[in-house]
Amino acid sequence: MPCLQPGAQESMEPGSAAPGPPPAAGTDDTGKGLGWFFSPLWSPRAKTRRFGDGLTSDRVEAWLDDHSDFTRAYFLRRASAVSVPQSPLLPAFPRSSSDHLDLLLKARHGRASSPLTVSRLNISSETDGLKPLASNLSGPDWKDPFSPEVLRTHSPCSPPPSTRFSFSPICPGSPDLPRPPPPLFLTATDTAACGLGEACPWSTELLRGGLSWIGSVAELCQGAVVHAGDMLAAEGSSLSLVKKECGGGSTLVEVIGPTALDCLSKVDICSPWERELLRDIMGCVLATGSPMNLRDTSECPMFVCDEDQSSHFKIRTVLSVPIKNNRGEVVGVVAMINKRSLEDGSAFISVDEKVLSNHMDVLGMFLDNVQLYESSRQEAKRSQALIEMAQILSKEHHSFEVLLSKMAATIMPFTHAQYCTIFIPGEKSPAIANEIFFSRVIHLECEELGSTCQIYRRERDISHLDPSYALRTLVTMETINMSESSEGSIKSLICCPVRNERSENVIAVCQLMNKCSRDSDDMEAFNKYDERLLEDLAVYCGLALQYAQAVQITEERRASIEVTQEVLAYHITAAEQEILALQEVTIPCAESLHILDFHFSHFGLSEDLTTQATIRMFLDLNLVQDFNIDYKSLCQWVLTVRRGYRNNVPYHNWNHALSTAQSMFAMLMATEQLRTIFSRLEILALMIATLSHDLDHRGVSNSYIERSQQPLAQLYGHSSLENHHYNLCLFILNNTGSQILSGLSAEDHRTALHMIKRAILATDLTVYTERRNEFFSLANKSRVSWKSEKQRELLRSMLMTASDLSAVTKPWPEQKRIAKLVAMEFFAQGDKEREEFKIEPIDIMNRENSTRLPYMQVEYIDEICYPLYKAVSRMFDTCSPLMNGCKKNREHWVHLAEEAEEENSDNISIASLETHKNSEEDSQSEE
Repeated sequence: MPCLQPGAQESMEPGSAAPGPPPAAGTDDTGKGLGWFFSPLWSPRAKTRRFGDGLTSDRVEAWLDDHSDFTRAYFLRRASAVSVPQSPLLPAFPRSSSDHLDLLLKARHGRASSPLTVSRLNISSETDGLKPLASNLSGPDWKDPFSPEVLRTHSPCSPPPSTRFSFSPICPGSPDLPRPPPPLFLTATDTAACGLGEACPWSTELLRGGLSWIGSVAELCQGAVVHAGDMLAAEGSSLSLVKKECGGGSTLVEVIGPTALDCLSKVDICSPWERELLRDIMGCVLATGSPMNLRDTSECPMFVCDEDQSSHFKIRTVLSVPIKNNRGEVVGVVAMINKRSLEDGSAFISVDEKVLSNHMDVLGMFLDNVQLYESSRQEAKRSQALIEMAQILSKEHHSFEVLLSKMAATIMPFTHAQYCTIFIPGEKSPAIANEIFFSRVIHLECEELGSTCQIYRRERDISHLDPSYALRTLVTMETINMSESSEGSIKSLICCPVRNERSENVIAVCQLMNKCSRDSDDMEAFNKYDERLLEDLAVYCGLALQYAQAVQITEERRASIEVTQEVLAYHITAAEQEILALQEVTIPCAESLHILDFHFSHFGLSEDLTTQATIRMFLDLNLVQDFNIDYKSLCQWVLTVRRGYRNNVPYHNWNHALSTAQSMFAMLMATEQLRTIFSRLEILALMIATLSHDLDHRGVSNSYIERSQQPLAQLYGHSSLENHHYNLCLFILNNTGSQILSGLSAEDHRTALHMIKRAILATDLTVYTERRNEFFSLANKSRVSWKSEKQRELLRSMLMTASDLSAVTKPWPEQKRIAKLVAMEFFAQGDKEREEFKIEPIDIMNRENSTRLPYMQVEYIDEICYPLYKAVSRMFDTCSPLMNGCKKNREHWVHLAEEAEEENSDNISIASLETHKNSEEDSQSEE
């Protein structure tokens, strides 16, 4: 049904309705236009189409002529349905006009001079609005809206002769429609009275154009008011939108003041009393969510008219309806003032109320979409700003102030702020506890250059800045968004705290001031989107501050580490006289030092001979010659490594490092196959690794370091001691005067360091137990190809462990003496665990189990040592002395265990001993 013109509606008999046939099967009932939407018999909340929509007049007339009985019965039935007060086609209004009256009286709050009654005020209610639609359906003046005359008159392509406005005779779907389309609100030169066709011009332009054509909310509202006012023949109008308060309440913000529709620029057409009455009416509509029709203001004692101003615009009638979105929420209120008519005292009728409500429903839908569109647009801007700030943060900046300045300069164009200031507080003075001051201030200003904005930083003269709002934000830790009006100008400001993520303390304050309007040179208040952008900037500023603090702390610690390394290098490096003495001394031969013997013992050597024996190993392996090692650097390196071990550790000291290096040297010298398998660089790496594999050992295990949460555990996480040994080895190799690898190429240097690290980490028994089965499987093969780097690396790791555990292969007196040193170190750790952690240490570290040392040694040999030496001897026959020495020492430990069993008569220990005897017999049978 086309949009009905109020004048035409009044000429019809009250209650007239448009007949129409039911849609035939297979007929598409989709409307070709939007005129039916604004019919007073249709409500968007009813979600139904009216009878006969979308059909041509010829088909309607033919069907009505053929079904006259049905037609009469249908309209009688529809008339009775419309007369029901709670029709689903109409919104639910207050049950009587007294409901509106009560709210209006409360709004006026005692301004009336006398009590009011319902009979004195002519306010339409729901029942009044339905009566005109339910009578005289078959009157003689009723016209079929689908007749050719009416359809022709209402065609959107031909303007009506009676309208005051002209409308371009172009159908909405015409291909000749000009581009771009006309503005959203229709002016007096291009507006047709609604109801002259299937499509409403105002809504057609809205739906065809979409949100991209909407200039502003004010323009959208103005177009709706002009169009609705023309339809209702109103003299003036007013529109306000709902603003949500922080406390949860709602207030009306005037968008279009009381305006004469014939002259849009003519505002303030009402006296103050009339404006007050208009505000009360619109507030009542907001409170109830229902329309209100004041038919005669002269009968309202709350209204006061100034008789002296006879030429002043006078409010006679008011029709006010709510503007609702698709969720039924009131988003605004519109009021139509004074219906134009030839007869004085003409009032708005229920049809006007319905038509206005339907148009406002469309406006509410578009306002909701405009809000969603604006939200999405602002979110897009926010995302762009966040991306730009993240890019700035990801780059390296030499100055912390420059970093923050770039972030602030990024957000200013998005918020149209004139000034952006970042206040960084200083440390509180111990003398004055409550004193707060800002140690640094970063201030940026924006200068408008047409459509662009040039931002520059003010380096000087920032004493004029007002820090009061920043101080308030610093104390309250809450965002401030305020605006002040003074002498015609607006000062707007947002202050947002910058928090530390860990401590939640405020570490800075970001402030935006004076938002410039995009449409004029005036200032305006910051909105919620600006507030969110500033809060996002605060987050990034917080990250930048923490990053700057972390960089500062890192630089300080780096400097501290360099100082510590200088001190360490000074104290760990041997004295010049000691280095010259070792350099000038004649190094004894390997035979005299017994370093070629697998049964080598360091106990008979002096400290000077231990360093000379180390030099001899490098000389006999031709490492000095092959890698062009400076001899003085070699002497300084050996002496520095010796000083890197702690003398107060019973076992893991320099003597143990020497024994480990000697075992590797003996295997390499005795086994020509090993010297063939390994390259010269691998042999050099193995010798350096054996001497350095326990540097700065503390006499405790990795488990104790992790349990006690020492810095070593926090630094490395796993294999803490072994990683520490390698890092100290690297430190000595890079120490001035000890750089024995300086003659290597860059690639060989990297390869050597990698092999040294892997070799030192392999001395962790946890790594050995994880990889030994792979090595044992390799040893069981008849022939192994050592061309694979993976297999050679496995062999280097197993030889490192074999050298590290070689004390168990020494002659019995040496083995017994070394075992006591190991037990002393282990028992000392057990005492610490019992005292510090209040736990019972494991058996091998429990001093109370000292009498069970022989049993523990037998277990240690059977589970750790013997299988390794057996596999190495199977691969290389020349290394069999290691396995044989291990077997002999096991026999001695078993003998001691038997003697202890005889003294203690411990059945459990005897059973344990028998188990080890059986394992020994099994190993002998395998051999």
